[in-house]
Amino acid sequence: MASSPKSRSDDPARAVENLTVAVDEQHRVSGLLSIPPGSRACLVLAHGAGAGMHHPFLAGIAAALAQHGIATLRFQFPYMEEGRRRPDPPALAHATIRAVVAEAERQTAGLPLFAGGKSFGGRMTAEAEALEPLGVSGLVFLGFPLHPAGRPGDARARHLADVGVPMLFLQGTRDQLADLDLLRPVIKRLRGRARLDIIEGADHSFHVPSRHGMDDAAMRRSLAARVTAWIDHRLGLRSGRSQRMAS
Repeated sequence: MASSPKSRSDDPARAVENLTVAVDEQHRVSGLLSIPPGSRACLVLAHGAGAGMHHPFLAGIAAALAQHGIATLRFQFPYMEEGRRRPDPPALAHATIRAVVAEAERQTAGLPLFAGGKSFGGRMTAEAEALEPLGVSGLVFLGFPLHPAGRPGDARARHLADVGVPMLFLQGTRDQLADLDLLRPVIKRLRGRARLDIIEGADHSFHVPSRHGMDDAAMRRSLAARVTAWIDHRLGLRSGRSQRMAS
């Protein structure tokens, strides 16, 4: 088992360091690295198309993962860094992810690495992995965008057949960008490499109706617990460790 890197703070919620990552000669992006005490893995988290790494959803996920002993490295894609609205071309998005994963490896002293993110960020991570392995132990999708809203299809999932590492899909039953009747067969075709965790009542942003009795903060904690349990399973750790750390 890899030795744990030195944490940035004794308080997991405050253990955040600002980084700058060089993608190529023209592009540099900002990152936020969190290494809580006793970290046993690091998840590289890419943001969605419309909101950057500071969005409350991604920040909340990172903070909740820190409570479970999972380090994170959030980052901006170049278009978000430069204040543009249109997402980067796939080749630049892929290059950014590769550069950030490499930076995470340097910063975390040999911790097992995982990668993924919200919607667009998760899809770009999967595409990068399909083209050439990133050197991570698995991929995490926080709302995989299987198709545009109102235009059901599964063409965006074709590259997943070329992903050789385990994958975790967290999807809401009200997600307008992922018809579960289309996503389930995709998961089945991936055989044992993919796990689908369905979040009852959640939309693409993981909001749920008030009758479910779960606000956004509670949802983020729930998602982080699911991600942690899956990571621990991939690492061969006993279930329940994350709950003990978070209590």
